[in-house]
Amino acid sequence: MYRYSGLLAAFAASCLLIAPAQSQTKVGVVNMQRALLDTAEMKKAQADLEAKFKPRQEEMGKIQKELEGIQQQLQTMQGKLTQQAEQDLTVQGQRKQRQLQRMGEDLQGDVERERNEILGRAGRRLQEIVAKLAEERGLDVVIEATNTIFFKNALELTKEATDAYDKAYPVK
Repeated sequence: MYRYSGLLAAFAASCLLIAPAQSQTKVGVVNMQRALLDTAEMKKAQADLEAKFKPRQEEMGKIQKELEGIQQQLQTMQGKLTQQAEQDLTVQGQRKQRQLQRMGEDLQGDVERERNEILGRAGRRLQEIVAKLAEERGLDVVIEATNTIFFKNALELTKEATDAYDKAYPVK
């Protein structure tokens, strides 16, 4: 019994030492993705990316239609074409299919690369903005909203972060 009471006394003493040092922590919550995507810069970047890559998407659509035409021709003319003509159409269709696949992979890679560069740069800027907001409000910690189960709306900084970002980095 003595052994346990000694442990309890030591535990109680350590709690007393910790208790006075505790203070109320000020917390803020931000949805970084929403804050970032709602910025004017991101909206403009999205429109710019769409415009930049639209010609390549249109070219892919054209090739897709050509491929569909070849496939339809093979189906409707089955038995009416010579073996050589059918084989030529099949090879032509396979080439179009490979071309379309390569173009799609290249387009996807280029879009992802540019998008990641834009998001990376803007994400770093937004983190700086959120840190500045936290300092201004005297917050001890800012938590990502998507990782929380519950929080009061008064703790939400998302809109404020977006507005501060747009003010610090206006769209040109």
